[in-house]
Amino acid sequence: MTSSAAGVSQSEHASPGQHWKWTFVAAMASYIDAGSIVAGSVALSVWVSAYGLTDSTVGLLGALSSNAISAGVGALIGGYICDRYGRKKIYAYDLLLYMFGTLWLIFAVDTWMLFVGYILVGLAVGADIPASWSLITEFSPARKRGKLGGLSQVLWSLGPIVTLALGLMLQPLGMLGMRLLFASLFVAALTTWWMRHGIGESERWERENTDTAPVKWSAALRPLLTGKGLKLTLMLIGMYGIWNLFAGTNGFYTPYLLKAFGSQSDAASVGLQCLYFLLVAVFTVLVFMPFNDRFNRRLMLALSTVIQAGGMLLLAVLPLNFGSALGYIVAIGIGGGFGAQHFFQIWSGELFPTKFRSTAQGLMFAVVRIGLGFWSFFVPIITATGFQTLAYILTAFIVISGVIGVIWGPKTEGLTLEEIEQEQGLAR
Repeated sequence: MTSSAAGVSQSEHASPGQHWKWTFVAAMASYIDAGSIVAGSVALSVWVSAYGLTDSTVGLLGALSSNAISAGVGALIGGYICDRYGRKKIYAYDLLLYMFGTLWLIFAVDTWMLFVGYILVGLAVGADIPASWSLITEFSPARKRGKLGGLSQVLWSLGPIVTLALGLMLQPLGMLGMRLLFASLFVAALTTWWMRHGIGESERWERENTDTAPVKWSAALRPLLTGKGLKLTLMLIGMYGIWNLFAGTNGFYTPYLLKAFGSQSDAASVGLQCLYFLLVAVFTVLVFMPFNDRFNRRLMLALSTVIQAGGMLLLAVLPLNFGSALGYIVAIGIGGGFGAQHFFQIWSGELFPTKFRSTAQGLMFAVVRIGLGFWSFFVPIITATGFQTLAYILTAFIVISGVIGVIWGPKTEGLTLEEIEQEQGLAR
């Protein structure tokens, strides 16, 4: 069945309005992904109190949650399914799994139910990411690919803002409030699943698979693990993966850490988190979306690195109080509006041919999230020795990530996917 029969045709020559509509529906993957992570950060203190979670249990929950390992496994599986059976195939089922997982979190009455729910949610959002990012890459015009892709990052920030604000209002209700918080994500997933029924298959994927046999797992992985493909894969994993150790710690643990170590009230810590995500969204719109398709992306990444590292250093050298926390949030929020996550999404889609684009994104996303999972297990143990130690480590992560991206990042702004494919010369 062609895309015209199955749903709206996804041509890069469609109207701007259609491009934005398709992008929004695809980018909702970022909304529910980030929303599920931050909902856990809001609920964490309630869960710790209600279920008597130890530091080790908190670390394990963070490691297996949608913030880390389960999302990585989902991306690895979902990425290959996208390349073998089509991007739309994932859309038919993954959000059903997400909704089933949120039901476990909504009705949890014991610790093990939290683990079941978060693992299912993680598998679902992990599978959705390569499908959504590949679709956005494949139907976007060359000079608007970064601009349209930036909407994913705006929604990635909007999800936490809505979740955090709702969580703050519901917090006086205790456990009931946390159940209602995850219920809001259930509704968002259900609405997105319904909206996606009007989205058709990627025309690029259909052209690649009309007269050829579906790509096999080994054939999809081989170009990623040999020659130039391996260098690109390692560069992107290094840049995004090391930065994500910082970002994942910030996203899941910051409200918990500020309350535990900085004597901040629940309202203040949640408010600071909302400010961070708002700044990311604003600077994505003001800086990344209008300029990344026209200007040197490596220079943008370098500026982001300096700003975010400076913000992280505030927590390393100053007492953890409201003033230092505010300076930190402002700096990492501004720098986060045009930083490593944005460029990983763009580059991971551009640099690999359609035949194995989703497999590449799924593989890299899996390595990054699973690596974060192992790191998350040790965060509570490290913070037990003093928050400054963690702050210095996270500063180093930001700097190392930026150096990798600035030195080895590709120059692809404004090029068509065909031009990039010819330039990279990867085996198809």
